[in-house]
Amino acid sequence: MHLMKLDPRALKENSDRSRQTKSTPQADALLLATIKAVGLVQPPVIAPEPDGGNGYIIDSGHRRVKQAIAAGLEEIDVLVVDAANDNGAMRSMVENIAREPLNPVDQWRAIERLVALGWTEEAIGVALALPVRQIRKLRLLANVLPAMLDHMAKGDMPSEQQLRAIAAANLDEQREVWKAQKPKKGDPQVSWWSVANALSKKRMYARDASFGDDLAQAYGISWVEDLFAPADEDSRYTTNVEGFLGAQQEWMTIHLPKRGVITDVNNWGQVVLPPKAERVHGKPGKGDRTAMYLDREGKVQSVNFRLPEPKSKGADDADDGVDAIVMPKPRPDVTRKGVEMIGDLRNDALHEALARAPIEDDTLMALLVLALAGRNISVQSGASDDVYGFARMERHAVQLVDGDGKLSFDRDTLRVAARSALIDVLSARENRTNSGIVACLAGDAIGADGFLPSMGTEEFLSCLSRLALERSCKDTPVLPRARVKDTRAALVEHFKGQRFVHPAAAFAPNAAEVATWRSKSALVADEDADVTVGEAEDRASDATGLDEVDLDSIDEAYRVAAE
Repeated sequence: MHLMKLDPRALKENSDRSRQTKSTPQADALLLATIKAVGLVQPPVIAPEPDGGNGYIIDSGHRRVKQAIAAGLEEIDVLVVDAANDNGAMRSMVENIAREPLNPVDQWRAIERLVALGWTEEAIGVALALPVRQIRKLRLLANVLPAMLDHMAKGDMPSEQQLRAIAAANLDEQREVWKAQKPKKGDPQVSWWSVANALSKKRMYARDASFGDDLAQAYGISWVEDLFAPADEDSRYTTNVEGFLGAQQEWMTIHLPKRGVITDVNNWGQVVLPPKAERVHGKPGKGDRTAMYLDREGKVQSVNFRLPEPKSKGADDADDGVDAIVMPKPRPDVTRKGVEMIGDLRNDALHEALARAPIEDDTLMALLVLALAGRNISVQSGASDDVYGFARMERHAVQLVDGDGKLSFDRDTLRVAARSALIDVLSARENRTNSGIVACLAGDAIGADGFLPSMGTEEFLSCLSRLALERSCKDTPVLPRARVKDTRAALVEHFKGQRFVHPAAAFAPNAAEVATWRSKSALVADEDADVTVGEAEDRASDATGLDEVDLDSIDEAYRVAAE
């Protein structure tokens, strides 16, 4: 075996080679690009022609020889071996089978070595026939936790979007999420969607901001550059969602037109106009007004609307009625996201309490009755399409019946079945599965408050308004700061060593909620439906000790009872 230089055009192909299938144009283009950039890294293996011929036959490296000719190389290094009895068939097969391509993690490490040697991403892309976007995607691995890299090296890679979400988080955050999401023994796959979802942070982009640097500084907003975004757009962003929305809100207040209003959007993202207002789609008239609002992306939007002509009373009365709509709605203590977080935390705590907390048998039976009254429960007397729901309940009921179709169980089996059924039925989440007040009553009865996790985190405290955040400083050594961001950071640091539960997350409902629920239930239960609105109001007033109740709720309950 020896090394020599030969003209690649003088080499003959081996008709007995193992790889007979034609390679793809993409693979050939990649090989040609690498040969042009760095030459032949691995010399082809050749052997003398059998039967005393003067030429050489390619043993392995047909594609390398072909692309070297395409690259215009006049000489290449080749490794000459003795002719084999099988015409090189075994060497050719072993050479192709034993080869293993670089995994993405090793590719990234090789790219980083090239960058350290002065190669640009564009030059690497040309040499490897890869898009620059792919090179930049691989370079995201530099920001990934080493334990995740070890798993990715096995071939289980996230998508580009998931990888961007992971790489955008710091290593401490990645480490915490990986503890919960890493695969168990015997499971080769990772739910990268769950990992990315746990690490994703809402981004608010500078290109969508109407406010300037002064308000950005006042609300503690610092812009971060997305280095992997297209170069022709402003890619600066912040994850300080509350500060961004607060700055947008203040900008609208400052720039609100005369007699304009600041309004909200509904659940479908449509602007909510004042009562009886008509939206103006064309050019606004002299008497038309402007409504400003924030859309779902946090952008400032504006629409024109027209109010009906006031009736001929007094001019002062008409003006008073119109000016009333200019007052902006006060910001809630807890944002919508915060309310949804509370619902998720409550739901987990409720289910953990149902599974672990001590519950007396009488209480357990009462909870089953409560669960059947939840808003998410539907009982039908005929055929139903909710096959999954029935199957889920039958899963618990089947434990109580023997093979002959007779009830057969002990108390422990009954308790387990009852707890499992309650966990499946009761829900405190803020969506269509919400059981309503009965989930709060059940959680209060079994002490689910004790299973709530600490809410003194950056994620939850960012959902509180300034006033709510400052109220959370009560009974702590933390004093409110001039900037909301600083107050929140001080609270997060303070609550690291102790448990903090926001009062809004407590399970116990207030007396008014219980009274309204009881009065509506009493109306529906009236056999003769002979209950007047006044009587219903008296019931609710007696229960709450108040003179006024929600008449709309009473009207609705009375209507249902009358039907």
